[in-house]
Amino acid sequence: MCKIMEDMRNEAAQKAELKSAKETAERLIKKGKMTLEEIAECVPLLSLDELREIEMKVMQLA
Repeated sequence: MCKIMEDMRNEAAQKAELKSAKETAERLIKKGKMTLEEIAECVPLLSLDELREIEMKVMQLA
């Protein structure tokens, strides 16, 4: 039972970290002062493909 709870806690922490990384990347993309490659260096949890998807979403909202 403890293992299951630990796994659930770890999964929740990973999801929160990924959400934070995506929010950071989105803010950086909106500022428009960095390339996607530079953002990828600053936010290593996200791949360049994921950053491109975020960029497309941001551009649609603009």
